[in-house]
Amino acid sequence: MAELPPFSMKDEKGRWVGIAVDLWVRVASDLKIKYEWHESDIHTLLAEIVQGGADVIVAPIRMTPEREKLFDFTHSFYTTGLAIGVDEAQKGIWVSAMKRLFSVKFLSVVAALILLLLLVGMIVWLFERRKNYEHFGGSLTKGIGAGLWWSATTMTSVGYGDKVPITTGGRVIAVIWMYVSIIILTGFTAAMTSALTITHLLPPVQGPEDLPRLRVGTVIDSAGTTYLTANRIPFRSYQTTVHGLQDLTEGKIEAFVYDLPSLAYWIKNSYRGKLKVLPNSFDHWAYGFALPDGSPLRENINRAILKITQETEWKDTIYKYLEQ
Repeated sequence: MAELPPFSMKDEKGRWVGIAVDLWVRVASDLKIKYEWHESDIHTLLAEIVQGGADVIVAPIRMTPEREKLFDFTHSFYTTGLAIGVDEAQKGIWVSAMKRLFSVKFLSVVAALILLLLLVGMIVWLFERRKNYEHFGGSLTKGIGAGLWWSATTMTSVGYGDKVPITTGGRVIAVIWMYVSIIILTGFTAAMTSALTITHLLPPVQGPEDLPRLRVGTVIDSAGTTYLTANRIPFRSYQTTVHGLQDLTEGKIEAFVYDLPSLAYWIKNSYRGKLKVLPNSFDHWAYGFALPDGSPLRENINRAILKITQETEWKDTIYKYLEQ
């Protein structure tokens, strides 16, 4: 036995329970098989089953062609896949919007716009400072400030009328600035719309397609390791699910990839309200019990598994460990 919740684990009284354990207890009862538990890690157990040192591994053993060459599998008793665990408080739409509004790229555009307003305002001030003292006169700071105010109100089409150029040069600049402002505002509005579109404001992690740009973790030598390696996605390895999920809560990683039922179990029981599992699984496979190659028990166990997994009680077992 290996502790792999929610399929095989010990309860508070030290008894073995779980989806796989409950199934085996039913199988052994139906077939009148006497058994005793032998506890070890999953890698040791797999080595023992290959060498014939154990009769059956009661655990969620992923059925693969490579493993089938080494030992036999029973019929599948559970089909699952990988899932992604993320922070429950993934940045929502408004937080994402604020991040975009205050991003370096966006603030650079705003800074460039302010500099342009200041430049146009200074040009108008140079034309108007002597002949239009009432509107653009005074000290250097006051005059340039008046020019900046005029260029801003003209661009936004507010046009309060409190600052009006009267020189030929000033009015030529004013006409040019009015038309240029239309082009600038149109482009600025388009950029704002693009930045705040719903597509860009969705949470940062929605599925496996987002993993390549994230800090990702998984359990060492797991299906998550196989998937991430095959897809050339950098990741951090953890000895246990708990260690990985703890780093996820602390923000050291942004996504944790692991078997859906195990991930859902740990988050439900230890990280409820802090973490969540994204709804869609991927890279699916089946779980079965492992038997030594050519085991005489295989056929009878297969018949028992097929019978039990078609009963209503089996659905209740799944619900007890995964849905509550």
